Amino acid sequence: MAANGKSMSIIVTKGSLDWAYPPFILATTAAAMDLNVTLFFTFYGLTLLKKKLDLKVTTLGNAGMEMPMMGGHMVMPNLVGALPGMDAMATVMMKDLIKKKGVASIEDLREAAVDCGVRMIACQMTMDLFEYDKSDLIDGVEYAGAATYIETATQCDINLFI
Repeated sequence: MAANGKSMSIIVTKGSLDWAYPPFILATTAAAMDLNVTLFFTFYGLTLLKKKLDLKVTTLGNAGMEMPMMGGHMVMPNLVGALPGMDAMATVMMKDLIKKKGVASIEDLREAAVDCGVRMIACQMTMDLFEYDKSDLIDGVEYAGAATYIETATQCDINLFI
């Protein structure tokens, strides 16, 4: 238990580059603030536990996406995501921005989460559904189902869904 007795759980459901940041930033920050943290990776969020990450950004369905360009912000209209090559371009732009601004990589944030003792649970049902093998994922992951997560969440002070 954390010295302050506080805890937080996060359900991680998305596996794109832009959606990978919130759970790891929140988890590592909470752990640094002495909270016990559990991340429950399910459906597409499970890809964030893969040993080799190849995360991408998609503009499709992300109407709020704005990218800084030439002193302003370029809005990526939803329709643009339907054009061939747009996701690849958005991914390159985001990775360049991350590097330029000195933001930690997802790999670094994930490693920091492990080092801080964040509990990471891979949803066993999703593992079976998508035919992942335990050897596909990083070491130190726990494999369990929704009941284990709910048991944890009912004891937590903060529960988030990302």
